Amino acid sequence: MSEDSEWIMACAAEDIVEGCAWPVQLNGQEICLYRIEGTVYATHDRCTHGNANLSGGILDGHEIECPFHQGRFDVRTGEPTMPPCVQAIKTFPVRERDGAIWLKLS
Repeated sequence: MSEDSEWIMACAAEDIVEGCAWPVQLNGQEICLYRIEGTVYATHDRCTHGNANLSGGILDGHEIECPFHQGRFDVRTGEPTMPPCVQAIKTFPVRERDGAIWLKLS
């Protein structure tokens, strides 16, 4: 299996607007994409504290704020940055190539 076969196209690159959270579903997983200072990041779309969709939250710099309890995560690492969140969210490798956003889910 080639390395390229592990990457799945998530959406068109133009869909991911600077400073916004964008939800997608891939292989049954809810994922949230973010473009910050030109770089695209990907995390699970579910808060580990309140089971809310992070795509409904507010993006502030590299942090996404959960819409339920205002806990925050760093979208680069998945690490919680503000209580009540204490458990990290999963992050995914991202490639932007050929006008598309590609994720490695494995």
